[in-house]
Order: sequence, then C-alpha cells, then structure tokens
Amino acid sequence: MTLEVEGREVKITNPDRVVFPQTGHTKRDLIAYYQVVAEGALRGVAGRPVILKRFVHGTDQAAFFQKRAPSKRPPWIEVVELSYPSGRTADEVVMRDLAHLLWTVNLGCVDLNPHPVRAEDLDHPDELRIDLDPVPGIEWEQIVSVALVARDVLEEHGLTAWPKTSGSRGFHVYAAIEPRWAFRDVRRAAEAVAREVERRAPEVATSRWWKEERQGVFVDFNQNARDRTVASAYSVRPTGLVSTPLEWDEVGGRRPEEFTMATVPDRYGEAGDLWSGMERAAGSLDALLELADAQGPRPAAPKGTGRRVPVMPLIEIARAETRDEAMAGFERWKARHPEAAARLEPADVLVDSMRGSSTNWTRIRVNLQHVPEEERPAQEPLEVDYDPWRGR
Repeated sequence: MTLEVEGREVKITNPDRVVFPQTGHTKRDLIAYYQVVAEGALRGVAGRPVILKRFVHGTDQAAFFQKRAPSKRPPWIEVVELSYPSGRTADEVVMRDLAHLLWTVNLGCVDLNPHPVRAEDLDHPDELRIDLDPVPGIEWEQIVSVALVARDVLEEHGLTAWPKTSGSRGFHVYAAIEPRWAFRDVRRAAEAVAREVERRAPEVATSRWWKEERQGVFVDFNQNARDRTVASAYSVRPTGLVSTPLEWDEVGGRRPEEFTMATVPDRYGEAGDLWSGMERAAGSLDALLELADAQGPRPAAPKGTGRRVPVMPLIEIARAETRDEAMAGFERWKARHPEAAARLEPADVLVDSMRGSSTNWTRIRVNLQHVPEEERPAQEPLEVDYDPWRGR
C-alpha cells in the first residue's frame, strides 16, 4: 500500500496488521485516524525532533524506543543531532509534515513523542509541560482538581494553560513559552509550579520526587528535562485512548475513556483543533522564576548516580521484562505473605515502568509503611530478576 501525501510517496507495509488487539484496530485504521486529525496532530510535533516509540508487535507487547533515525529512510526524512546529558548524541527524526508522521506510523509508532524544542534551536524549549501522575487509588475528580490549581498557578504568573487528557490515567497541562530560557530554567519554573500547587492543595497534590513518599497526584516537573518527551496532542496511546485537548470549562465533565480513535475524529470535525492558538500565546518565565527564587532551595532531585537510603520501609519484589511477568511475581509474594498483603493500600504498591537500553521494563516495590514493624516481611530474592542491560 502506497500513499501519495503532499507530493511524497509513503509506503505502508502490512496495513491490515492488528495494532490494538483489545479493539481489533489495524495499522490502516491508525493511519486513517491521523489523516483526519492531521492539522491538530502536526501542530504538536511539526518542526520538533521525536523519539520513535515502536510497537512492532502490537500494543500488547513492549515498545522499542529508538532515538536514532533508521539508516534506511527516504531522502526527504529530516534529522537533527541532539545531545543528551549522558554525553551521547543521536540523529533524531524531525517531524515536518503528514508524510513524516505517516512514515513513523508505518514503523510501528502509535503515539507521537516530541521534544519541547524546535529543530532550529535545540537548547531553548518553547513549551513548559506539567504531567499530573496519580498514585493508585486516586479518582479522576481529584486529578481534575489538581489540574485546575495548576491552571491557576500558571495563569497568575503570566502564562496561558492548555489542558489535555494524557490517554492514560493522568492529565497534561501545557504552556507555550518564549524560547529564551535553557532547559535548567524551564525545569526550575515547572518545579516552582509543582511546589506552589502542592502548597495550595496539600491534601491531594504532591511535588515529592521519591515515589514512595507521594500521596495523591504527583505534579511531575521533570518532563521538562532535556532527555524527556511527552505524548503530544491527538496522539493515540497504547491504551487505545487519545490524548485529547479540552476546553477548561469541560474538564470537570468529561472522562478520558470518552476519547478514542472512534470518537475523536467526529469531535475534531465539529470543534477543530482546540490548541490552534497555543503558539500565539507564548509567554515569559520571569514570574515563575521569581517564584522559584522566593521558594528557596529544596533537596536536589536524583541524578542517576549513587544509591539513596529510603526513608520508607521498602522492599523490592520483581524486575521483569514485561509488566505481566512482574505482576505474576507480585501475586506469588502476596500468596506467601497474605497478612502483610492485606494491609497494603493501593499507593503502597509501586509499579515502575523503567527505561532500559532500548525498551521499557517493569520494577515492583512494596512500601510496608502500613504493616506493623514486627510483621514486615524481609527483603527476599527477587521473584523475577531481569537485567535490562545484559548483553550490552
């Protein structure tokens, strides 16, 4: 199957391959979706380098993360060299138009994961991104309440807040900014937002870095780091849901499961791209950086080196190549320790999607804070002990 897209030929291999086993949607369906919402989807990625998150065997299998553009690619595919904090570099695909987008979909990409910079200026982000990440047990209404506080903080400091569902359990709030600040300052401004949201809504919002210390909704400011990407607006997620822009006055009355490949095209046809004015609303970080100065220092976030002694009674259960393997190991642990397992609250089970050399793997830890000290199981050999770096 070959598509003619704005004068370019895009070859689509295996168009009838099922990408979403839970719904039966195929690669052809995914391409048709992106063709309908092309203008809105491109608004979030055009001119930006992207990480290729490839579901080569469907969304029920682990994705393969590819920073470097494939060596075999059409001559019109643009790339740009990005430098990472590790010192490594990668020639990443720059998304320019619908032909670029559909070419990545053919590679197995489902959602679009752009950096918050343009290819012409890789050192100065033009978006500030807040990712609201709820701990287990948190209801949608609580997430919405935190999103509204984040909106207020941004707008009181001179920025226009743009909301969208994440396509998963969380929520995203963006602000367009003038590309005048380095990553460290954008991240510092985002952290100031997170700390202020936590100050205003301490019963439901947290800016604590360490996962075991969080309660409620984590206001994740680290998505503004140089090596991070976030699924863009109108991206179809592996869940089958769509990361969908909203109006603020509808945030409280809508649910993320409403927005799918089947429903978003009609919504888009009626309402158009709700984020179409975002670039024209670019604002300054000066007020947020002043807030950061007024807040004063806080313990530094981890830099990926050394080991930290946790303040909570944590034990590790599994490190697995897949989430299913990790959860099966957790079930075995619970069967051996039923009394302790019965005392766990949803937020005590820490299921982490960890980035390996090219794919995600799953770690499960348990916070025994609600188990009496004398009844706490000791650290045991891991139920599953996968080494994501084996063979490197």
